[in-house]
Amino acid sequence: METAAPVSSSPRTVSEIYRDYSARRAGLIRALTSDVDEFYAFCDPEKENLCLYGLPNGSWEVSLPAEEVPPEMPEPALGINFARDGMKRRDWLSLVAVHSDAWLVSVAYFYAARLNGNDRKRLFNMINDHPSVYESMVDRKQRENKSGGVDNSGKSRHSTKRSSDGKMKNSRSAVVEDGLEDDEEHSETLCGTCSGLYSSNEFWIGCDSCERWFHGKCVRITPAKADQIKQYKCPDCSKKSR
Repeated sequence: METAAPVSSSPRTVSEIYRDYSARRAGLIRALTSDVDEFYAFCDPEKENLCLYGLPNGSWEVSLPAEEVPPEMPEPALGINFARDGMKRRDWLSLVAVHSDAWLVSVAYFYAARLNGNDRKRLFNMINDHPSVYESMVDRKQRENKSGGVDNSGKSRHSTKRSSDGKMKNSRSAVVEDGLEDDEEHSETLCGTCSGLYSSNEFWIGCDSCERWFHGKCVRITPAKADQIKQYKCPDCSKKSR
């Protein structure tokens, strides 16, 4: 297995570092939730020391650590595969998630070393506005273990998407025949602003122009305000139409 590819260009501003953090975080969350079986299989204890990397493009990779000493950037926890079969699966995944959170922050502050104190504080607050990888993984598992959050009509609450005719549409699939929520359609949906993974206990809204999804809080849209909007345009699309 090849070593992780070096970062082609280092983020320098608060916004660039935050986008890098968000993309890497999204990749790690995907590895530990929707892609967890694939991730688990990659971490064969018979293989060499392996690390879990979140990549700047929002994907993830299980790979050997960097060979350079010292490495070009902070490295994730080494040898996560060795403990896989010696622990309960959930406990092992939780351990990987906690180490992944520590690595994400270390990478962000590696890039932020040249920022001033106010900018580093702003970066921390932006990062801290989102659930950790561990929290996201636990939340996903809890939602999978119960069929809550679904009303009597078989549609889930809290998230909203609009069709091209401006009518409100529920952003989740109907309950499948066995009574459990069908999460396939949105299991990998990411917020267009913060790159956070879809969660049924949060209000979401879809842009009618670019069809991306957003946390209501990220675009400052409440459910009540959404009821008054015929066709929603996200901030980026609103700027383009001006």
